[in-house]
Amino acid sequence: MALLTIGGGLVVVLTAAITLAASTTAISFTSGVLAATGSAPTIDDGVVDAALPLSVDEDEHPAMVRLDDGLREALRAAQVAALDDGVTFDITSGWRSADYQRWLLADAIATSGSEETVRELVATPERSSHVTGRAVDIGSLDAQLWLIEHGRAWGLCQTYANERWHFERATRDGEDCPEPRIDARG
Repeated sequence: MALLTIGGGLVVVLTAAITLAASTTAISFTSGVLAATGSAPTIDDGVVDAALPLSVDEDEHPAMVRLDDGLREALRAAQVAALDDGVTFDITSGWRSADYQRWLLADAIATSGSEETVRELVATPERSSHVTGRAVDIGSLDAQLWLIEHGRAWGLCQTYANERWHFERATRDGEDCPEPRIDARG
């Protein structure tokens, strides 16, 4: 019985130590990112106010202005067709600075405590299509489903199976979309 108690106590101590180490690593990583960037990201980094998503016709916000020209034009053309079906595209994210992408990754790790889990949803700046201006996130479910069904007409494809909101211009107009990758890890 004493061995079981010691063993159980050891498991609790080891679990606490591992949790503390993971939390400390995530907190240190987040602190390092904020120290490197100087502050939390701003509109200049492509931050879109969650309460005020962007229209595809937005011509001033960096998240739209810095998108790949082909992607922006494809979104605008698709929006015209979607309006006939009563669907409007709300852009919740577009171009992002590398610092903003690093901040999103660090924040998600600090919140969840698991870098492995976070990497399924948040790419590193080096792998993010948002950083290159080649991806947008669409807010409303109706618009997401409309684009999944019709987007290939403009080369717009859902590129991650676990992110129905994430679209890239991944094919030529009218061609089939490639199979979505499993997640942001590629």
